[in-house]
Amino acid sequence: MEFVFTKKAKLTFSIFMVIGLIAMIYGYSTDHSEHHNRFWANIFVNGFFYFAISLGMLFFLALQYATEASYMVVLKRVMEAVSQYIFVGAIILILFFLAGTLHFHHIYHWMDPNVYDINSDSYDAIIAGKAAYLNQPFFWIRTLVYLGVWCWFAHRFRKRSLLEDREGGVKIHFKNMAIGATFLVFFAFTSSTSAWDWIMSIDTHWFSTLFGWYVFSGMWVSAMIFLVLFVIYLKGKGYLPEVNESHIHDVGKWMFAISFLWTYLWFSQFMLIWYSNIPEEVTYYIDRIEHYKWLFFGVFFTNFLFPMVILMARDAKRQIGYLIFVGCVIFIGHWFDVFLMVTPGTVGHLEFGFGEIGMFIGFLGLFLFVVFRSLAKAPMMVKNHPFLEESKHLHI
Repeated sequence: MEFVFTKKAKLTFSIFMVIGLIAMIYGYSTDHSEHHNRFWANIFVNGFFYFAISLGMLFFLALQYATEASYMVVLKRVMEAVSQYIFVGAIILILFFLAGTLHFHHIYHWMDPNVYDINSDSYDAIIAGKAAYLNQPFFWIRTLVYLGVWCWFAHRFRKRSLLEDREGGVKIHFKNMAIGATFLVFFAFTSSTSAWDWIMSIDTHWFSTLFGWYVFSGMWVSAMIFLVLFVIYLKGKGYLPEVNESHIHDVGKWMFAISFLWTYLWFSQFMLIWYSNIPEEVTYYIDRIEHYKWLFFGVFFTNFLFPMVILMARDAKRQIGYLIFVGCVIFIGHWFDVFLMVTPGTVGHLEFGFGEIGMFIGFLGLFLFVVFRSLAKAPMMVKNHPFLEESKHLHI
């Protein structure tokens, strides 16, 4: 069955973007307590959050190729559609970083040349000590390599998937497997270094050896949450007849399992840094606990307890109502996780308001518009995949 991106859906997502823009403008026009970094911080929170979902889905798609997994073949086109947002997300991030380079915002303190000048009042010895890594030419080289290679893989996976529909044969399948494994090797390194460059460098004095893995787990679980919610939506609209209860159960298990990985990394990073009480490390948590105490610990317990309490049982991961409820709660919870990684180091103490809500809604509309459009450009069910029939008859 072909997916139809209806005019109603296009209008709905366009309204999301318009409502988001209006709410954002209203929120910032009525709040004079913060400087313009608040606007740019929210651009980055949402720009990165939705980009991370597409990147996490690209990782998961490559994982299916590399491991020759059969159970997810019937969901392959859905995963491809979500991963195609990476091109739009990459453009948004490039524009955001370019604005920092041109000093339209001051999200990254290390981009100020005065912090490296020993004769300047803004000189910062700690940042100057990191100049070999945190300098704009090297930053831009790394960023363009990350985004360029990730986008190339997303394009390659999509192109070869459609080629397999037309030609078939195991040769394409084995080539896809090799490409998927190559992506995983590249991603294993760059997922961490990009997190250092784009997020950890906001709090330039701070560092954590677990931070890259922590950000990776957040993008992976966010991708799994969106996948299960999107598949449920499509099933409810009469699409994906090949997807059965066992497929949904499998995606629900991923959402459940990666929530525990994220929890483990959150607690490990927090506990080790807090217990060691090293000033240059613990300052990161002092800012967040002093200004965002309830939100900081609330995000942890929400993203941990809801999956554990509600989705622990096998039957719960087959109940659509449970999956939708838990998925929506922890989807918002992981958005707040990104918010907490960015906002304290860029704006300081911030009262959550219409600006933040508007930006979230606007980016959600853009993200869904791109995903729906991508899904409508190809048949919803793959053809000629060697594991297609096995996937259709999955039963666990």
